[in-house]
Amino acid sequence: MTTLVLEIEDSRPVAAHCDDSQLHVRLADGRAVATPIWWYPRLAAASPADRGEIELMPMGLHWPAIDEDISIASMLRGEKAPGAVAP
Repeated sequence: MTTLVLEIEDSRPVAAHCDDSQLHVRLADGRAVATPIWWYPRLAAASPADRGEIELMPMGLHWPAIDEDISIASMLRGEKAPGAVAP
């Protein structure tokens, strides 16, 4: 396998959940990543039920009810969504 393929496999999400203030993701290599939910305005505005419906994708997360996608790479880089404003 190439290095890029291994990096993608290592950073594949294997579990995710949102609480009232954070998005929590566990990666295939054992790392845990948490980012403030306010970084993602559509996710922050969604109902708890809609935030709870998370599809794990090879390189990120998808919320079908609100049509939101967040890549693991952007979380690791600390990138906020456009329009994100700290509370």
